Amino acid sequence: MIIQLNGKSQELTDHIETVADLLAFFELQNRIVIVEINKDIIEKEQYSIQDLKDGDAVELIHFVGGG
Repeated sequence: MIIQLNGKSQELTDHIETVADLLAFFELQNRIVIVEINKDIIEKEQYSIQDLKDGDAVELIHFVGGG
């Protein structure tokens, strides 16, 4: 499956089927992340059941600390 991730084409392996899978793949599952799919914000409670589809436009926004 190929999605648009933060504006860039990203091919996903077959085991990435949901938003939760995607966050785990990028090791973001334990961080505060805003997830948008096709311009709709996905609630955190939906991550494990929200399927990804070929061609989806996904935006992942997470915060990085520093000083």
